[in-house]
Amino acid sequence: MNGEEIMARSHQVAQELPGSTLERPFGPSWEVYKVRGKMFLAINEAASPEMVNVKCDPEEARALRAAHDWIAPGYHMNKRHWITMTPAEETDPILLRELIIGSYLLVVAALPRARRPVDPLLYAHAAGLAQ
Repeated sequence: MNGEEIMARSHQVAQELPGSTLERPFGPSWEVYKVRGKMFLAINEAASPEMVNVKCDPEEARALRAAHDWIAPGYHMNKRHWITMTPAEETDPILLRELIIGSYLLVVAALPRARRPVDPLLYAHAAGLAQ
C-alpha cells in the first residue's frame, strides 16, 4: 500500500466505528480519532513517510514489530502500548483494518460499561476478529 492508500483506508475504517470522532488536538498535521474522548488512532499525512499510530496489546505489538518491517514502536507515543505503521509495498490492508479496530476495542473495553458505544466482545465477533 502506498501512503495515499494507507491514509484513505485508515480514515475509512475509523469513520465506520460507532462513536468515533475526528479531532486535531496536536495541530493540523495530526488527525486523531477518539471514542468517548479517548484516542485510538492518530494519523499524520504530513510526515515523510506518512504514519498511522494505533494502540496495541504489548505482547501483540512486540510480535507484530518482529514480523513486519512496516510496523515500529509508536512514534511520540508509549512505545509499549502503541505501534506505528508506515506505507510499504507489503503493508497488508486487512491487517491494517484489524489493528485499527483492535485499538478501538481496547479503548472501548477500558471505558465504564455505561459509556461504551458497543459491547467490545460482540463487536469483535461481528467484525470477524478473535478477542
